[in-house]
Amino acid sequence: MLLLVTLCGIVTVLILGYMAFLFWRDPQDGLAQTTHRVELLPQVMADRYTAFAVLAVVLTLYGDLWLMAALFAVCAFMGFADGLIYKRAGVAHMKHTASGILSAGALGVTLLAIALS
Repeated sequence: MLLLVTLCGIVTVLILGYMAFLFWRDPQDGLAQTTHRVELLPQVMADRYTAFAVLAVVLTLYGDLWLMAALFAVCAFMGFADGLIYKRAGVAHMKHTASGILSAGALGVTLLAIALS
């Protein structure tokens, strides 16, 4: 059974990685290939934020420090990456950048807790 779960994880990584590649390479082609619609992106963002909030609740309740570290690392990446995108576009970016800073701080606290345990 663990093998099947691992295969599901690998397939998920491949699909998400491919979609990320599409968007990093050519955002317009990424939208077309994934059939996302610009006018619906606010609703898509709402469900993404909801999913990450639920994931954060589940991982926090589970209490595994390594999983929390992974969550904070992913959140730091998203905050810094979004902040950089907005900064390059010449628009307000500090909310995104601050999210990256806070998440990196939480990652540091978590890694310290791991080191001390």
